[in-house]
Amino acid sequence: MRKSLFAKLFIGYFCIIVALSFSILFLSFRAFREQYINTLSAHLHNLCVAIEPKIMRYVEQGKLQELNAYIKELGAAINTRLTVVEPEGRVLADSEEDPAAMNNHKNRPEIISALTAGMGRSLRFSSTVGEEMLYVALPLRKEDRLFGTLRTSLFLKEINAFLGNLKTTIINAALIAIVLSVTLTFFITRRFSRPLSNLISTSKKIAEGDFDAKIQLDQEGELLDLARSFNEMTERIRDLFAEQRSQKEELLGIIASIQEPLLVLDRDGKIILTNDSFKKIVNAQTAEGKFYWEVLRKTQVIDLIQRAVEAQGNFTEEIELQENVYLVSVGFLDMRKEVVLILHDVTEIKKLEKVKKDFVVNVSHELRTPLTAIKGFVETLEEDASDHEQARYLAIIRKHTDRLINIVQDLISLSELEEASFKLQTETVSVPDIIEEIVKIFEQRLKKKNIAVERICDKGLPLVQGDVFRLEQMFINLVDNAIKYTEKGKISIRVSHDDGYIVTKIQDTGIGISPGELSRIFERFYVVDKSRSKELGGTGLGLAIVKHIISLHAGKIDVKSTPGEGTCFTVFLPCPATA
Repeated sequence: MRKSLFAKLFIGYFCIIVALSFSILFLSFRAFREQYINTLSAHLHNLCVAIEPKIMRYVEQGKLQELNAYIKELGAAINTRLTVVEPEGRVLADSEEDPAAMNNHKNRPEIISALTAGMGRSLRFSSTVGEEMLYVALPLRKEDRLFGTLRTSLFLKEINAFLGNLKTTIINAALIAIVLSVTLTFFITRRFSRPLSNLISTSKKIAEGDFDAKIQLDQEGELLDLARSFNEMTERIRDLFAEQRSQKEELLGIIASIQEPLLVLDRDGKIILTNDSFKKIVNAQTAEGKFYWEVLRKTQVIDLIQRAVEAQGNFTEEIELQENVYLVSVGFLDMRKEVVLILHDVTEIKKLEKVKKDFVVNVSHELRTPLTAIKGFVETLEEDASDHEQARYLAIIRKHTDRLINIVQDLISLSELEEASFKLQTETVSVPDIIEEIVKIFEQRLKKKNIAVERICDKGLPLVQGDVFRLEQMFINLVDNAIKYTEKGKISIRVSHDDGYIVTKIQDTGIGISPGELSRIFERFYVVDKSRSKELGGTGLGLAIVKHIISLHAGKIDVKSTPGEGTCFTVFLPCPATA
């Protein structure tokens, strides 16, 4: 059972008081006893000094019987034992016993001390009378001649009787002091412990959430200052909790109003916060306190969260959940080691994209046949045209018809690449061989524009797994662009191996691309120089097709350009070991 603060303090003080009282009692009794014995010793010494002259006369005159009679009479009168011992230790006279029957006293401690030090004192048991006694002895000397020793003594039982009465008095006084001290300690401890107990009980109430609890004291001093500080602290804590509660309610209101499903995980993967939108898509009434894989059983989501935790970064991926498509954003909060997951419903956007793609594919297929027919009729008319003006107009019609046919062809190709069901016809491919064949295709154009081609291929390059037709299509588009936008100089094509990739750099000395346009060149129908593109028959879809082909091969592309100096496209295709 736990003791109260009052009990702890009172028992502690009580033990201290009792211990100190008994220590003082013991030490004071010893001091009183020692002081009393010293007083009696001084009294006996004075007695020896007072009767020494008369005893010396008896001893000098050899009147031993008269000496013995005097000693017995005087000892009985003053209730003190007197003994006279000659230098050799023989007892000459004694007030209690017959000197002739007494033992030699030469070796008694008090006799030895008296003869050597001028005075002897001893507290010991007397074998003659069979009791404890206090002895004081002085030497009997005259003109440097030793006549013997005068010894006085008192029975210790008398001393002990006095000391016993003194001890009883001291004990009674000590008990009275203890009772008074304990009583005073009780009230002091109670007065001191009551505000502390009040403080403890109030602290417990505050810990339980009762911030209206206050400490009320009716006494001055440090405890009152402590109580005031404690009450001020309680008010401050109450205000902080109210502010925090308000902020939390506001935050929860904001989260609840967010239409996108939201999920917050702690460092162990347990759900600590969700909104109603998330609970709807997982069909759960409550999700807090559960592990996220128990609620959101989707392998792609679990992998995305694990990647975010391992990399301590942000990741985004499109994931299908319950026939809807969501753009899932996962962010890692480094400070709290928590993960925030937001699901953006992009189902309608994906449907619109599909409608758009289907429309483009259908239109492209529908346009291909009439455009082919128009081109055929134009070519027939060109053969029969006799008028120069008619021939010029027919050439313009054929040129724009070819451009439309190229656009339709690129749209169909791009739509095929974007289809989810599209699969590459992969085989082992040599990139240098593809480059070699492509350069041959453009030989006439290169000679016509007087552009040199520099090919550098490292030896022993590994093969890649890829679709030959699509890779040729990709490199044709890149080389074609390099030739289109280069009027003088050269085109450099270098193939190397670096960090598990076959790296192909296609660099020209053409017009280049401005920094503002560099990030948009892979968009559909985006052309850097619109007038030149129309003149050269560009569709604006070539680089979009290039980007899709590289993505399908798990590769990547990088572009660097300086306006007026040229552009460098770098294609990374993974080798079989890293594919």
